[in-house]
Amino acid sequence: MSSSLKIVGKYLDQPLLVEKLRKTVPVGLSVAAAVYTLDKTVQAPTSEKKKKAFIRNGLILGATIASALAAPRIATAITGKKAVTPFKELVRENTKLIDEFVRKNQTGNEVGRILQKAKSKVLAPKEILTLTGELKGKDSKEFLDKLIPPPENVSSKDIFSEIGWLSIVGAIPVLGGVLGGIAADKVTGENWQKRLPDKIKEGSYQYLANIFLCNVGAGAALGILEKNNIQSRLARGLGMIAGIILTGVIGGSKIANYIGDKFINPVLCNEKKTKGRQQDERTPELIDIGLHTDDIATVSLLSGLKWIEPALPVLYTVSGYRAGIGYRNNKDKI
Repeated sequence: MSSSLKIVGKYLDQPLLVEKLRKTVPVGLSVAAAVYTLDKTVQAPTSEKKKKAFIRNGLILGATIASALAAPRIATAITGKKAVTPFKELVRENTKLIDEFVRKNQTGNEVGRILQKAKSKVLAPKEILTLTGELKGKDSKEFLDKLIPPPENVSSKDIFSEIGWLSIVGAIPVLGGVLGGIAADKVTGENWQKRLPDKIKEGSYQYLANIFLCNVGAGAALGILEKNNIQSRLARGLGMIAGIILTGVIGGSKIANYIGDKFINPVLCNEKKTKGRQQDERTPELIDIGLHTDDIATVSLLSGLKWIEPALPVLYTVSGYRAGIGYRNNKDKI
């Protein structure tokens, strides 16, 4: 990896930056939801439909976003994963680390200024470049790695240990979206029972194709590469992407459609499979592939992807919203 990419990776991996991103996500999501709801409301042709569009999108997005933001904390409590370090605690840790290093090592004026800033503020890439260029030796490297932890050389075992946590984080917004959609149908006077099967089918599609099976595919691909002693990060990255697409986008799509056809329709719609029927199948789209950014980021094969974790609620909100409206290809639900 080139020096410039390493610096960018270090910049994005700063714990203080990651925590700042975590704090901005709720605000960003709320603003985006408000703008989207307003746009859908304005596009509605009549005053009655405007009212329904406002209520539906507001309730679905509200329930989905609330679920997505709560999901990481719920998943952490259930799985026992290490909790996120609060911003104030990070500042205390940085202050203690930097004070101890400065006490034992001589630093120039510029380096000293940057280190003082690093106690409580995010460093610019140029400042990180200065630190890595000026601070040499084993002790300095250990110090910089504590200040900004480097990306881990992730193994298939690591990603599979995260599947439980990610599965819960992804499932909660989808469930929230479905419940929000049911509430929206009831409030707007729609037949929520008639619209429920599409919501459940889309929810199962989003969860299986865009969330759960992607993690499985990435881990399986990484395991195969490790078994063949392939250590190249580029090869590992491409292998994971292939595993995500094959297992999640393609395999997940087939499995979700099968579940919808064989179980959801007969139970909720009193329908039996008709030979050759294709109109109810959900097919993968470009946005579905885009949602797999979180799967690649989770294993952190490339430097600087720790910042993706705070953005997971954004990615999963899309899945939850689509479940809430019961999205099926080329059907304008709301």
